[in-house]
Amino acid sequence: MSPQRFSDLDALRAQVAAWRAAGERVVLVPTMGALHVGHLALVAEARRVGRAVVSIFVNPTQFGPSEDFSRYPRDVEADLARLAEAGADAAWTPDVATMYPPGFSTRIEVSGLTEGLCGAYRPGHFSGVATVVTKLLNQVRPDIALFGEKDFQQLQVIRRVVADLDMGVEIRGVPTIREADGLALSSRNRYLTPEERAAAPRLHAVLARIAEAVRGGAETAAPCAAGIDELEAAGFQVQYLAVCDAETLAPVARIAGPARVLAAACLGRTRLIDNLPV
Repeated sequence: MSPQRFSDLDALRAQVAAWRAAGERVVLVPTMGALHVGHLALVAEARRVGRAVVSIFVNPTQFGPSEDFSRYPRDVEADLARLAEAGADAAWTPDVATMYPPGFSTRIEVSGLTEGLCGAYRPGHFSGVATVVTKLLNQVRPDIALFGEKDFQQLQVIRRVVADLDMGVEIRGVPTIREADGLALSSRNRYLTPEERAAAPRLHAVLARIAEAVRGGAETAAPCAAGIDELEAAGFQVQYLAVCDAETLAPVARIAGPARVLAAACLGRTRLIDNLPV
């Protein structure tokens, strides 16, 4: 059965209110479309705990001027067909004018968490993410929102926004879904050439070795340096590879608590990100 598709905010809110009045929980899965198995895993988790509302919006404010906004894959009808197969209850598909009407002049900035890792390479990205996710949470008013852990820095930024602004929404991270060879699923994987796709799983393999090497308290610098060398020898252009505190995302010299090993690297024109818990 196809999900109800909403492009009018009042109609969406009326449906959400009806579900809540019936005692049901509402779960939001924010996406930019180009849905893959990773997204559908989020939908399955949403259905497990409540009514699944999936937003589809390619957010222009989180793309830099030289990034891939114009070529980012878009196929709403195919996305809706996938959501029907996954059993989503509703699809929220606003247009740019709905999200950013004339006179829109508000942006949310999060300090600290956004300054390293991807934030150092994508100026303004996390402000765009924080702003659009805040809007989506205010529009849908869910009880729970689900985000994949592949975008771990994004997940932590959203958790900080929700906590700081007393938004009363539970933010849940869902483990990364991978191909059989370890490559994290991403809408951008379709940009990879066959040769690049064959090389791409090395990113996950390097992260796994680093996580194992530092788990017992070894210093993090040497394994990370070796990992960068290996990736660059395989044709990656590494932007960062670091072991960081899982909450603050500050780099750590040794593991003393929950941590993540995180990386971003380009293969040709495709930017890949990945992370693993330590």
